[in-house]
Amino acid sequence: MGAKKIQPAKVKQINALKDRFSSGKDLVFTNYRGLTVEQITDLRSRLRPLGADFKVVKNTFARLVIRDMKLPEVDTYLAGPTAVAICKTESGPVAKALLDFAKEIPALEVKAGIIEGGVFNAKQVEAYSNLPSKQQLLAMLMGTMKAPIQNLASGLNGVIAKLARTLQAVADKKANG
Repeated sequence: MGAKKIQPAKVKQINALKDRFSSGKDLVFTNYRGLTVEQITDLRSRLRPLGADFKVVKNTFARLVIRDMKLPEVDTYLAGPTAVAICKTESGPVAKALLDFAKEIPALEVKAGIIEGGVFNAKQVEAYSNLPSKQQLLAMLMGTMKAPIQNLASGLNGVIAKLARTLQAVADKKANG
């Protein structure tokens, strides 16, 4: 028995999906059963500013693309209606937006993700979404680095101000004395 011949239209769809998956660095898989077209459109509009696409996929096509791209296996999560958030930038804010949307509209369910090259289950994706973003971490680091310099400047200003007050007191004493 030879290998199955895949129809040209399906090959085209698989290649298009591979291009979409390749455009992102992380993938978050969801179950979208019960969402209306309007709700999916709303979700897409929330994800777009975060640098993510939201694409409904056929599980068999997704499995083929994931194997072809040599990504970690997520076959157990590719069951039922599946849509994928393809994260082109940071995936933490995207995961948070998906989970916030799921709280508003429980029909959306985060199943799993391929994040930073590893497979995350739903609970791990949720924990990951609560971590500070790269920008927040940089801001925290800069604040920490800036604090000693600010303290030094304040200390020097205090010494200078004290010296100025002392000199003024001596000058006043000499003027009165």
